[in-house]
Amino acid sequence: MNVKTVIKFLETIAPPIYQESYDNAGLIVGNASTEVTGVICCLDSTEAVVDEAIERKCNLIIAHHPIVFKGLKRFNGKNYIERVVIKAIKNDIAIYAIHTNLDNMLYQGVNTRIAEQLGLKNTRILAPKKNLKKLFVYADEQVINQLRHQLFEVGVGAINGQKHLSYVSLGAGTENGQGFAKVKLEVLFPIALTGAVKGILAAFEQEHNINYELSEVENANLQIGSGMIGELPKAMKEKTFLKYLKERMKVSCIKHTALQGKTIKTVAFCGGAGGFLLRNAIGQKADIFITADYKYHEFFDADNNIIIADVGHYESEQFTINLLHEVLTQKFSNFAAHCTEVNTNPVNYYF
Repeated sequence: MNVKTVIKFLETIAPPIYQESYDNAGLIVGNASTEVTGVICCLDSTEAVVDEAIERKCNLIIAHHPIVFKGLKRFNGKNYIERVVIKAIKNDIAIYAIHTNLDNMLYQGVNTRIAEQLGLKNTRILAPKKNLKKLFVYADEQVINQLRHQLFEVGVGAINGQKHLSYVSLGAGTENGQGFAKVKLEVLFPIALTGAVKGILAAFEQEHNINYELSEVENANLQIGSGMIGELPKAMKEKTFLKYLKERMKVSCIKHTALQGKTIKTVAFCGGAGGFLLRNAIGQKADIFITADYKYHEFFDADNNIIIADVGHYESEQFTINLLHEVLTQKFSNFAAHCTEVNTNPVNYYF
């Protein structure tokens, strides 16, 4: 089992095409053809985590955060980023990051784990992305049936929790003045499947007389996007919920805006720095917005419309480690996967 095989599996869960433009998810260090001896799952691939990998004889680190965001011009160990890269290369350890693409997943994503920790129901993406495409195909009925079957096999027509969605209509075409029956297939698919769809269409073009059109659509993909929102099984008083939040998220303190003397029922949240989603949370009438990395002046933006609760960046994403460990152990038995025992949180609190 090589690194490439592990990466290919992870990218079925969180396709790289869904990472944000500023991100640097993917294989940061290492050779994809290397056989995997063991995996360390972590949030941050620090020097201590690389040392842990060496000690456990693991040659693959799967981190949530990329150790390298910007280009490196020198490798002389002057900072922790260079030291991590140098140590990983010297010890033949690969580092793979699965970052905002995992953040943006409704299923098996970072925010899904937060929802599970908080016991929320009716969860959905807070800010869905517009990343759907539509395929029109014109061909004989028999060809359309064969094509539709192959498209369904790669995931086309699986939209917003439903599978094998398509629309077929019968029409009349003309050729050399003669009329004949033609069938039109219409089907939606996530943009991540574009390559697979084009491959299937190319094969059919060689064997059958088909005409097709690909276009982008305005509909949002409710399975992909930023943040999530859901409901508590039962409304709580504000202080009761903050205590519950502290316990469930395993945090030592919470920074929050003024309480409003209301109950908490609808909860919006985003692991990591999610302040850009505040308007979405207010617009969907959330009672509280849970995220991290809020600055002083940004707290004013609550403007008595919502409670902002900052639980800390590491704290909000810490359950991602177990998520990565679980999906790997369920899929692979050829190597051991470990949750890191290193606390990589750079923020400390004095009480």
